Amino acid sequence: MSFEELGLSPEILNAVKAKNYLVPTPIQEKAIPLVLEGRDVMGCAQTGTGKTAAFALPILQRLGAATRRTSKSPAPGVAVGRVAGRRPSSRRPVRALVLTPTRELAMQIADSFGTYGRNTTLSHAVIYGGVSQGPQEQALRKGVDILVATPGRLLDLLSQGLVALDTVEIFVLDEADRMLDMGFIRDIRRVIDTLPRDRQTLFFSATLGGDILRLADNILRDPVEVAVTPAASTVDAVEQHVYYVEKSDKGALLASLLVGGEIRNALVFTRTRHGADRVARHLVRAGIQAEAIHGDKTQKAREKALESLKSGRTRVLVATDVAARGLDIADLSHVVNYDLPEAPDSYVHRIGRTGRAGASGIALSFCDTSERLYLTGIERLIRKHLTVVAEHPFKSRLAPGRPTVLGSERDKALNPYMISADVLLGRRGSRSAGATASGQ
Repeated sequence: MSFEELGLSPEILNAVKAKNYLVPTPIQEKAIPLVLEGRDVMGCAQTGTGKTAAFALPILQRLGAATRRTSKSPAPGVAVGRVAGRRPSSRRPVRALVLTPTRELAMQIADSFGTYGRNTTLSHAVIYGGVSQGPQEQALRKGVDILVATPGRLLDLLSQGLVALDTVEIFVLDEADRMLDMGFIRDIRRVIDTLPRDRQTLFFSATLGGDILRLADNILRDPVEVAVTPAASTVDAVEQHVYYVEKSDKGALLASLLVGGEIRNALVFTRTRHGADRVARHLVRAGIQAEAIHGDKTQKAREKALESLKSGRTRVLVATDVAARGLDIADLSHVVNYDLPEAPDSYVHRIGRTGRAGASGIALSFCDTSERLYLTGIERLIRKHLTVVAEHPFKSRLAPGRPTVLGSERDKALNPYMISADVLLGRRGSRSAGATASGQ
């Protein structure tokens, strides 16, 4: 199927062609016609599947068509409620709201609306916390058709009377599972209470657990479910490997893997902000360009670090889950779970940073003795075993039931998921060059 067959307008199609997108992804092929029909949609899709375009393209088309039917000029303004010390202003009403968990993801979604809507008269703005609200307030005063926001800042501006949502026609809740993980459920409900009941709602999540389904039931009307991968599955293009290593040796193991140069670039996950800073400093001391991003960093510092990785000035970005959520890094070769996440769902989100849009990728996980239960939970969730890298200089003395010598038929029978670090990194001349195995 082509984009032309989805019923998109020439203005939207020209913008898509300018990005050299020729064939829609499965989530786009399934969701776009439903959104154009005005249906509520519950989408289950991993990151990197083209999910943003799956809702951005039809939203632009629907709003643009409605604008053309009523007038060639921008939609008439509406007044916001009076707040002490402020005068209400007249502006274009917010017609579509996209609620998303992090600043980085909000900015990327807003950029997509700008790219795909370049040939329309529709305007958009993005609001998020951690920065001065002045420029965001100014954009809202000018009026926007499409607003992309994180929950905290949006509620702040609502309480100040600087934005009104009673004219929203289309509401998108993106990354719903991560919203709940981050404790945004009350904020989500407060935002929804300000929206018109008569609206179209698009609900997207990488996983569909009990809490997610209960939330969806509360806000969707006769929805159509669209799923392009099984709930909680991982991207097939991502190779997944695990190293058994003592906690004290993780830093040395990471540096040894990076020094060889086989890893082009990497996003390294730690459990805490302090851990991210510590790992980044360790890598810099080892001569490896690395930067840390987390909630204590300013937005400007986080954007600068991300740009450094994208441009190649930095090879490694060390991040916490919250800071890395929604990061879109083209051609990211590796994700490294320096600390295994306590929540198995977080593993799915982490490794989804690589292997995006059909590209291949590799996810490496470090597992110390205290993290064995986390690994078990991850493998149970994804319904496969991670490939064990059995030969490396920092192998844990307590590696569970794993042979120490590779290559024999007995070894392969004992653990069919075993592989050597030399083979994984593509080194030649390894004495274990022939001993590889893949997961289920």
